[in-house]
Amino acid sequence: MSALLLLQEAVSMAADSTANGLTELTKEVSVWDLIIGRDSQTGEISISNLLVMIALFALSIMTVFIFVQRFLAINKSAKDEKDFMPRVKEYLLAGKLDAAIDLCNQTDNPAARMVAKGISRIGKDQQDIMSSIENVGNQEIYQLEKRLSFLRTASGIAPMIGFLGTTLGMVRVFHAMKFETSVELSTISGGIMEAMMTTIAGLVVGIMAKVAYNYLDTKVSEVIHEMEGASIEFLDLLNEPGK
Repeated sequence: MSALLLLQEAVSMAADSTANGLTELTKEVSVWDLIIGRDSQTGEISISNLLVMIALFALSIMTVFIFVQRFLAINKSAKDEKDFMPRVKEYLLAGKLDAAIDLCNQTDNPAARMVAKGISRIGKDQQDIMSSIENVGNQEIYQLEKRLSFLRTASGIAPMIGFLGTTLGMVRVFHAMKFETSVELSTISGGIMEAMMTTIAGLVVGIMAKVAYNYLDTKVSEVIHEMEGASIEFLDLLNEPGK
């Protein structure tokens, strides 16, 4: 039992010492100093750390901008008019092609534009109609996926940029250590924390970009599914007896 008590006391003392050390270090080094890589001893700013942070900040701004812009555009394309295809069918069965095309033009989504192209080709060969619809669909998908590749790329390179900043920071720390006759943890901990800040920033930006990409990619898949459903329904309508 006495050994267990001694062990508990040692663990408690180590935890208190660590907490006190972190508190003192936090007092000495501000968050802003960590971000820009300011040396707590000399006050010098690490240019490499600062450049990495600027690059990650620019990536984060671009990620947020592209996410908002594409979110609004994709949401607009995802508008599903419940009575769209029934009304198109009604007009086509009545022979009112102009009315059907006007309805498609008033319905601002990719599926309506595909159907409008198909209606304009009525009277042509079935294969020609299908090719026209497919071409419009490919163009719409390209517009939906526009700039999503940036988010995918940012999710991969942001952590790498962060790790690069950490590596450069550690090189700077070890370079400074070689001129010291004796090195204490309190002397190098500030520099190590500054170096690790770029890794944290890179991971945060990378995770943010990855989540944004996956969310928008899922939304695009939903719109593509609606486009495919509308085109199949339209082609089935053309193949109905009497058409």
